[in-house]
Formats: sequence, structure tokens, C-alpha cells
Amino acid sequence: LAGICFLERSEENWIKRVFQRGMYALKRVWTWIKRAFTGKKWKDGSKVDTPSKALREAFYRKKSAVSALIVFALLFAFVFIAPLFVRMDVNYTDSLQQNVAPSYTLRRVPKKLRKDIQSIDGFSGFSVGLSKSGEVFVWGNVKDKLLKINYKDVPDSVIKQGAAFVAAGKDHALAITKEGELVGWGDNSCGQYGYTPTLNAVTTPSELQSGVNVDDVAQLCCGYQSSALVKKDGKAYLWGNLNATPNLQEVMQLSSVKKIAFTNSLAVALLKDGSISTGNSNAFTAFVSSKIGMGNDLTSYLSQRRVVEIAATNKCLAMLLEDGELIVSGVFENGEEVLPMLNEGEYFTTLSGGSRHFVGVTNSQNAYGWGHNAYKQCDVALGNGEKAEKVFAGALQSYVIDGEGMLIKSAGLRGYIMGTDGRGRDVFTRIVHGGKMTLTVGAVAVIISAVIGILVGCISGYFGGAVDVILMRITEIFSSIPFLPFAMLLSQIIKYYNVSETMRIFIIMLILGALSWTGLARMVRGQVLAEREKEFVTAARAIGVKERRIAFRHVLPNIVSVILVSMTLDFAGCLLTESSLSYLGFGVQQPQPTWGNMLNGSNSSIVIQNYWWQWLFPALFLSIAVICINVVGDALRDALDPKGER
Repeated sequence: LAGICFLERSEENWIKRVFQRGMYALKRVWTWIKRAFTGKKWKDGSKVDTPSKALREAFYRKKSAVSALIVFALLFAFVFIAPLFVRMDVNYTDSLQQNVAPSYTLRRVPKKLRKDIQSIDGFSGFSVGLSKSGEVFVWGNVKDKLLKINYKDVPDSVIKQGAAFVAAGKDHALAITKEGELVGWGDNSCGQYGYTPTLNAVTTPSELQSGVNVDDVAQLCCGYQSSALVKKDGKAYLWGNLNATPNLQEVMQLSSVKKIAFTNSLAVALLKDGSISTGNSNAFTAFVSSKIGMGNDLTSYLSQRRVVEIAATNKCLAMLLEDGELIVSGVFENGEEVLPMLNEGEYFTTLSGGSRHFVGVTNSQNAYGWGHNAYKQCDVALGNGEKAEKVFAGALQSYVIDGEGMLIKSAGLRGYIMGTDGRGRDVFTRIVHGGKMTLTVGAVAVIISAVIGILVGCISGYFGGAVDVILMRITEIFSSIPFLPFAMLLSQIIKYYNVSETMRIFIIMLILGALSWTGLARMVRGQVLAEREKEFVTAARAIGVKERRIAFRHVLPNIVSVILVSMTLDFAGCLLTESSLSYLGFGVQQPQPTWGNMLNGSNSSIVIQNYWWQWLFPALFLSIAVICINVVGDALRDALDPKGER
């Protein structure tokens, strides 16, 4: 026991000594930097100015350099502070939010519609609304540059006749006019409406193309490149892309259909007898077996109960039973299985599903939301005295309507300041976190290269002789290595080893630092060679100061200003190198963002021509950072060379 206690105490003392030595080293470094820029103050109050005072004064005279320093400081603070408030799920993707242009209107219901709402529907980046007078409104991300579509271009027949039903899908919209004409607009390449020559698609049934009786229609809805119409007699019509929704034809064979709900890859039918069907028993069993805590028992459980209402998200199905019980089944993400807490005696009467959330209205006319709530789309609770009659869900929005058809509350995503990329990820969020990663990699690489370069240059320059010859030959060997190809080779080798992404990033920092110190080492060596011949070095030797102490305590602090200038310029170079490696696919890998691999993700003629925001903003931030650093570095270098100033 005494031995164990001794070892524990020794370990504690060792940790304490290491901590004390580390703090002492940091204090000394800070003292060097402070003395280099402010001079040394003696005990009698006198102060010895250093060349850094003149450097500082010369730098402040350059307004462009001061402006660049302020801009870079703000950018640096932004990318390190903003991630504390802008959260990011690295693995987040959303196929329904792909390539959304910068906008802030995804939730903005047109003023003319707000007091006369009959229905609102949205499946992806745009939403459609129908007023009680039959007028159709479209808002949100209404333009698809690649497909050259503007969803606001409502067909003339819908405008002239007025609409009785409207629905929005992934890339198309449908309407049934008051005269019974079924009209679609948007993309039709996968059979979303009308006739299509696509082989693996179901064309709109001919009996619907010739027109329908509006009074016979119970529901019109759209999904991921698919569409459905349900008549009051229970006949269901489904058409669209079979690759996206393989069970369209099976569901169309069902009878007594009450309602259709689309997930991203499945059409689910609620039958009039209260049962649920996908037209394929195997597909349905696999779908409902994802219910947490119930497993396959849900199939038999539902066979004994009656479902009165359904709603779907991308991967989930919400079912409202006859007795008011709510069941949600499917693949849950980020706590989506958590159901709302209702008051005693309260139960849902209507449901609506977005891409990852559900909303509903209870018998007490209260609105509730649950599921994915990153954009506050579930925050639909009403204030005192407000009563909800209906609630509609867009992809990432929610709209609460009262009994008069007036919008009383909207919640959810307003838009993206810098748009989204090809995987539906917010570009602004990735720029914030990617900038933090890029600047961190660059800063750590510069610190590593500075430590190596200063040690090699100082030792080589001060001690000279054989030490100088050996160290300079090593420096020449490293400087002869082609930097970018060698860094790419080392980064590629890392891929074949089972290392975590964090370790991979750390290794990239080491590679950048270990290959970029040679220039600084030569510069430090030259400065030390000049400094060691001065009188203060001779005086220190005369009074018996050790050579190591003279080199690192007397000579090195005098060239700190020059080192900082070099590090500043090297920082910009490391930023470009890291971004170049990531751009070429050899640096930090997706989904972890950096400005470089964000540009790599935009390396496509289609993206460059149609989705300018995906490459412009990362390039802009990277350019601003590098230009500001270079301007500051050039100003410091000019200030150190007063003979070059006019």
C-alpha cells in the first residue's frame, strides 16, 4: 500500500511538474513576443525601445494593411464563435432540399392567401396554396435552373377556371380545376403527369386525362416523382416513377381506398375498413416492423384496430386509431419517435406530415408538432384564446389555420442564406464549420513548421561548423522534395490504414507542417548569423552565460518580428495548400467540411453553370482570408525594410 501511494504521489508530482514547465514555457514565449514589440522596461523605470516599435508604427501607417488585419480578425472570430450557435450534423442529408438557391421565402405565405386558405401542400423546396375562391399560389424555391422550370408559372387553364384541389411533389405540382381538368406543371420526365415515354414509369390514366368530376374526388396528392388521386367511391389512381415508388401499380389495384400517403419510396393506402396496405404484404411488414418497442407485433396489433387517419414523412408513417391512439412507425432519426404529450381527454383529429416531422390538431383545437425540429417546424403551440381548425405541413414548415381560413401561425424553415448543396446541406453552416477546420489545419501546420524551422535555423546559425553543415544539408533534402505531389502521396497512403477522421486530420496537419519549414529555417539562420556577431553576444559570453542560453534567450527574441512576418505569409500558404489538397480529394474528406472540399464538391460544369452559390461562397471566404493574410504579411515585410520605403 505504501508503494502504491508513493507511485500515485509520484505520478501526481510528475503531472504537476509538467504543467508548471508548460506554463513557464508559455510565459517565456509571451515575454519574448511582448518584449519584441514593446521593448524592455528596467527596474529604474527606463525603457529600451526595440525595432518592433518602428515596425508597429510603419505598419499602422498602411491603411490597407490595417483594414486587412481587421477583416481577417473578424473572419477568424466568426468561424470560431459561430459554430457555438450554428450546429451541424456532419452526416445530415436531405434529398428534398437539394440545390436550393439562396433565399428567405420558403415559409412566406402570399399576403392575398393568408386570410382565405383552403389548403397548403409542400413536399420539397416549394409549396402550393389554394384559396377558398380557387386561386392557386406558389412560393418558396420556385426556380429550378437545371430543369429550366419556374413553379410559379401556373398553367392558364388553372388560372382561368380556378382550382378545386392542388398538390405539390418533389419537382412537380398538380391541380384539378373547377371544371374537372387534371393539370400538371413542373418536371414530367418521370411520368409525374400526362403522358411520358419513360419505360419505367406509369402514365397518368387516360380516364383522368379526359377529365374528372370534381364532386367525386376525395384526395389529390403528390410524392417523390409520383402522384395519386383518390375518388370517394374508393378507387385510387397512382402514376409516376416506378424507380422512386415501386409499389404504385400494386396500390392502384386496391379497392375501397380512403387516403394515400407518400414516403420517399413507398405509397401507403388507408382503406375504408380501417386497415393499412402498401399493396405488397412483404413491403408493409418490413415497413411497420421498425416500430420501436413493438417490432413485428404491430402488424397483428393493427389487424385488430381501426385506423381513421394517416400521414407520412420521408421514412415514417403516423396512424391515428379510432380510439384516439397515435402510432408512428418507420425509420426514426434524431428522436423522431418522441410523441407529443397531450392533455387529459385530448386526442388528435387530423394529421399532416412534412419531410421529417408531423403536426396535428386535437379535439380541443390545439396544434402539436413532433419529430425533427432543427428549424423549429414543430413549434406550433398556440397562445391563449387561439384555436386551430387545420394544420398543414410543408417539407420543413408548418402552417396553422383557424376556422375562418386565416393563417394564425407558421413555423419552420424560412430559407437558406447561402443555399444548399447537392446533398441538401446548408452551405452557410458548412462554410462556418469548414472555415474553422481550414483555419485550424493551417494554424497548426504553421506552428509545427515554425517550431521545426526556428530550432533548426537558430541552432545552425548560432553554433555553425559541422552542425551548420549537417542541418543545412538536411534542409536542402527537404526543400528538394516536390511539396504538393509528396503531400498528396502521403495523404493517399493514409486512406489504406484504418484511422479515424480526427487522426487523419491530425496527420494532414503534421504533413503540412513537416514539409513547409525549410524556408523559415534558412531565414532564421541568416538572421541569427547577423545577430551573433553583435556586441551584446560578446558581452554575454564574457560574463560566462551559456551558449544555449545566449542563442535562445538573447539572440532569438531579437528576431521574433521577422519570424512572425514569415509565419503570417506561411499561414496563407498553408491555407491554400490544405484547400488544394482537399479540392483534389487528398485532404480532409467529406462529410467533414473544409473550404477546399466544398469547392471539390462543386467541381462540375453543371454546378458551376446552374448552382453558382455552391462554389462562390467557399471561394469568396477562402480568397478573403488568403488576401488579408498576404496584405498583412507584405505590410510587415515592408515595415521591416525601411530602406525600401520612399
